[in-house]
Formats: sequence, C-alpha cells, structure tokens
Amino acid sequence: MDALNPNANSGWRHERGEASLSDVYRTVGTGRHSSVWRRAAAFAGPGYMVAVGYMDPGNWATSLAGGSKFGYALLTVALLSNLMAIVLQSLCARLAIASGRDLAQACRDAFPKWVSVPLWAFAEIAIIATDIAEVIGTAIGLNLLMGIPLELGVLITALDVFVILFLQKLGFRWVEAFIIALLGVIAVCFGVQILLADPQWGAVVTGFFPTTEIVTNPEMLYLALGILGATVMPHNLYLHSGIVQTRAYGHTIPEKREALTFATIDSTVALCFALLINASILILAAAAFNANGKTDVVELGDAYSLLSPLLGLAIAPTLFGIALLCCGLNSTVTATLAGQIVMEGFLKIRLKPWMRRLITRAIAIVPAAIVTIWYGDKGTAELLILTQVVLSLQLSFAVFPLVMFTASKAKMGELVAPRWLSGIAYLIAVVIAGLNVKLLFDFVTG
Repeated sequence: MDALNPNANSGWRHERGEASLSDVYRTVGTGRHSSVWRRAAAFAGPGYMVAVGYMDPGNWATSLAGGSKFGYALLTVALLSNLMAIVLQSLCARLAIASGRDLAQACRDAFPKWVSVPLWAFAEIAIIATDIAEVIGTAIGLNLLMGIPLELGVLITALDVFVILFLQKLGFRWVEAFIIALLGVIAVCFGVQILLADPQWGAVVTGFFPTTEIVTNPEMLYLALGILGATVMPHNLYLHSGIVQTRAYGHTIPEKREALTFATIDSTVALCFALLINASILILAAAAFNANGKTDVVELGDAYSLLSPLLGLAIAPTLFGIALLCCGLNSTVTATLAGQIVMEGFLKIRLKPWMRRLITRAIAIVPAAIVTIWYGDKGTAELLILTQVVLSLQLSFAVFPLVMFTASKAKMGELVAPRWLSGIAYLIAVVIAGLNVKLLFDFVTG
C-alpha cells in the first residue's frame, strides 16, 4: 500500500516512498468546494508545461528542414504526432492520479533491476538529447538577437538554473505563469510572421492529409521521424506524470475521476495550442522558403537572415529570434523537472535542484560546445535534427510501460484505462516502434 495514500492500489510490489517532486507535491490547491470553473482552472498549467516540449528548438530544426524541402507535405506528421501526444499524455495523468506514482517510480516498482536500469539509462539519454537541442537553440537565439558568439551563448545557458530556483521558491504556480507568458510571446511572434508570409491556405489544408511518400521516401521519413521525436517526447511522459501531482486533489474515487477529467482537458487544450505553433513553423518555412526555391534551409541562422528579404520587413527575423529564445528558455525549465523526476524515480537519488540542473547541463553543454566550436553555426542543424531522431528512437521505452501500467486493473483499480483507449495506445506504440525499425533499416542499408 502507498505510504502516503491509503487508497493506493495493491497491484504494486512496493510502497511508493517519497512523493514525486516532493518539494512541490500537492502544493497547489484545487478549491474542492468552489465552482466547477474554479476547480477546472486550478488544474490548468501542467498541460502547458508539457506543451513546451512539443515546440522546443529541436522541433524548429526538423520543421524548418521539412517545410523548406517538402513544402506543406509533412503537416500531416505534425497532426498525427499531436493526436498521439494527446492520447499518451492523458495516460500519464491517469497513471499519476490513480496510482500516486510518476512513470519512473512505476517502472522501478514493476520491473526487475536488469530492466529498470536500462530504462533509466534510455530516459537519461532522451533528456540529454533534449537538453542539447535547448542549449543550441537558446545559444542561437542569443546570437541572432544580441550578437553573442555561439560558444559563449552555450555557456550562458547554464545560468538558467538560477531562474528556475528563483521561480520555484515563489511557488509552482509562478513556474507555470512564466511558461505560459513565454508561450504567449511565441504565439504572437508566429502569428505576425504567418500573416507576412501569406501561405497558400489550400495547400496548407491539403498538407494535413497523409501521403504514402512519407514512408517510401527515406529522406522524408527521416524528417518525419524527427518531427515525431520532437513532438511526442519521452521526457514529457515522465514530466507530466510528476507535475500533475502538484495539485491537491482528493483521495476518493469521485475526486480522482474529476481530477483526471480536468487534467486531461488541460493537457488536450495545451497540446492543441502546441500544434498551432508547430504547424506555424512548418507553414512559415514552406511559404517563405520552399515557395521561393529555397529548399535547403535547415540552419536556424539561415532562416533568420533570409526572412527579411523574402518577407520584405526587417521585423520578421527579429520576431523569429525572440520566439526561438523564448522556446529555449521554456524548454530548459521543463527539462530540469523531467530530469529530477527520472533520477529520483528510478534511482531514489535525491539531489538539490541546482545540483541536478548543473549535472544535466554539464552533460549537454560538452557535446554542444564541441559542435559549435568545431563546426560553427553550420554544424548545429544536423545535431538538432539528430537529437530529435534519437528522441524518437527512445520513445518506445517510455510508451510501452506507460500503456501496460494504465491498462492494468490491478495497478490502476477503478481508474484503469478503458479497453478502447488502451487499444488505441497500443496501436500508437506499435506504429512508433515500426517506424523506428524502418528508419534503422534504411540507415543500415544506405
């Protein structure tokens, strides 16, 4: 039985122990005796923190490359990836609310060490890949807007630990407010750029319909998997299952059902917003670059310098740079929390947030610094896209356990996922695994 929750289910082998993100666990009141709207508003926030991972700098690189080379064709991948994300993130909330565990704690309990330790290693690799994308993206944003050399920008990104610590001291709602404010800035920036680019809206609509070329064309499949890896990110599954528990919802089944409903609404709305941003990046690349014969734009710096002459206004690249910098800052906050959840959940290692952040940052900064110093800004795009493909390859190791746990009546009790939902989730897991096998086969056979 769970040490802190008398209503925990008996399908788990051990007590949960210390709660996920114990320093902010159940610190946000849910107004259980207030109106439905107030209760729903109390659960708004974690979904937007999860949505950040669906529009990080690595996503920019894959979307820019896909839009400039293939026009609007890969919009269907962004849409399908987002639908997958909505299903999987709803399962994360279900796991957390039903069991009182995050995904890392659940894996440690359910599997022997010879399975859970490799799962932890894969999760750490995914977080490192995410962090590399954020480090490079933030550094490029600083370079474009302020002229700070990339090498120095990479090192400056390590200072974000102080921003995170300051916000956490104020309270978890302040962290969420910071994230949502930056998301608003990003939305405004892209809204203006899309208006300036004036895309072909008929082609945009057509782009949301699938085509067989995505699977038969290895280059398009590589970018499609990059978009998938940038959209459905492994660390987000761990993150969401932890931060949902910052809400002080009740322990009875009806209270948990209501919490699950509100948490699912929160994540679904937030991910629809993320889809708008993701699609905007790809549409901008298709309208500004592909339509003008610029089919090889993959570097963020190239996109920045080309936007002004192609769109005819000097403000366009500035908006691009501001949005990129906001994305990088946002992503660092969520990756920090995900890293803490993964390390503490799998290994029961408790480190102070600043120590955990510095360790993660150091691991990410070393390869990022080597690439930027050795190749300059021309080497960053390949690394950004590669990080997203790595994320896609790691995804199955988080998705399959999540689906297994939430489909188990013994582990989830009355909040077990309906069979139709588990069926869709298993189909998503198999599709992701199949696409990754296809990618590896293409890579090995050349």
